[in-house]
Amino acid sequence: MPVIARYAAITLPPMVLLIAAGTVWGGFAIMALIWLTLVALVADQLLAPPTPVAPEEETKPWADTLSVILAIGHILIQISTTSALASGGLAFWQGGALFLATASFFGQVSHPNAHELIHRHSAALRALGAATYTSVGFGHHVSAHRLVHHRHVGTEADPNTPHPGESFWEYLPRAWRGSFEAGIISEVERLERRGRGPNHITNPYWVWIGGAVLSLVLIMVLAGPFGGVVLVGLGALTGAQILLSDYVQHYGLQRLILPNGRVEPVAAHHSWNAPKGFSSYLMMNAPAHSEHHLHPDRSYERLNPAADVPTLPLSLPLMAAIATVPSAWRRLMDRRALKVMEAAEAAHIAAATLAASAAPITPRRPDELRREPSPDAHVPGAPHKPPPPDDATSEVAPKTAPQGTAPVGPIADDPIADDPETAELLKKIRAATQ
Repeated sequence: MPVIARYAAITLPPMVLLIAAGTVWGGFAIMALIWLTLVALVADQLLAPPTPVAPEEETKPWADTLSVILAIGHILIQISTTSALASGGLAFWQGGALFLATASFFGQVSHPNAHELIHRHSAALRALGAATYTSVGFGHHVSAHRLVHHRHVGTEADPNTPHPGESFWEYLPRAWRGSFEAGIISEVERLERRGRGPNHITNPYWVWIGGAVLSLVLIMVLAGPFGGVVLVGLGALTGAQILLSDYVQHYGLQRLILPNGRVEPVAAHHSWNAPKGFSSYLMMNAPAHSEHHLHPDRSYERLNPAADVPTLPLSLPLMAAIATVPSAWRRLMDRRALKVMEAAEAAHIAAATLAASAAPITPRRPDELRREPSPDAHVPGAPHKPPPPDDATSEVAPKTAPQGTAPVGPIADDPIADDPETAELLKKIRAATQ
């Protein structure tokens, strides 16, 4: 089966079922909900994860065509679901299943698909992805994700990167507000570089906010006031799922501070992957998250979910569910995250040691060597240094990143190594991941 056909065979059935549930018979919503939950749970254990497409295999225009169909389907589901729930013609169990299945589809299919579209080179495809997010009141994610998250992931500057030991419920309001504000700041900076003011008509936040209001008004015209209430509820659950995916895919993985004081570049070990045989297709290969951060312009079918990167023990939807229970999440993930960071820390230390040993040595002339004072010699005019105490140690405290980042490890001649504040921060980071 062609690779795009596999994605279509898993993403299109729930879309069709949800549209039918809102227009023909509410019982189809149960089938859609079962597809997105039980079928996904079982099939993930039976099917092999996606494999990257061979370079010679042509997937255009089918990859983008599927994304366009899913984006249009998202709008149709939004209209049909709100209208059906507002009409009062569904049984309670049908209405509940339809609401939950629609919210699940928006989080597991519409979001990954819109995420793919906003990274496309085509302005029309980017606009379609932005329209998907804007329709559920989360349009600012377009700015925050592309301008902030991809640039600052794994650092304190990215509000969508969870802090060490932070629960999802602590993270949720902080990330929601933080990404909205960080996106505004980045867009205003772009306008200033072009000589435009922050309120210029080209500021996309006019679209993100205005589009959300327009979407709400249109739904209320079509489905009445209760349809607007349904849309607000769907938007809240969709936004929470978007942030939940960021929380799960970046928990405990921070970029280290290098010996030169700079933050390390984004690498494969800064994201968790979850390659599974059904949910990977359902979520447009979003569980191959490390590959996406390394190649944000690469289409979903060409990402490699089997890369040697940090891997979650369960599928992404299951891990997201566990993340809503902080105690269970910490027991499952904290030690895994700590091991990844310790391995990254050790790799940087080894690289620094190797670079130091390979550094060229400039030879000195014999007369310079003869004039070299001994370590114990006292230079006239210089203050006399008392000998070190007997319990002195040559160990240097590990260098740590700013709050929200992971420690780098012992670096010789580190100017901040003896800073008690960084030492205390190291203890907190370690304690948060025990």
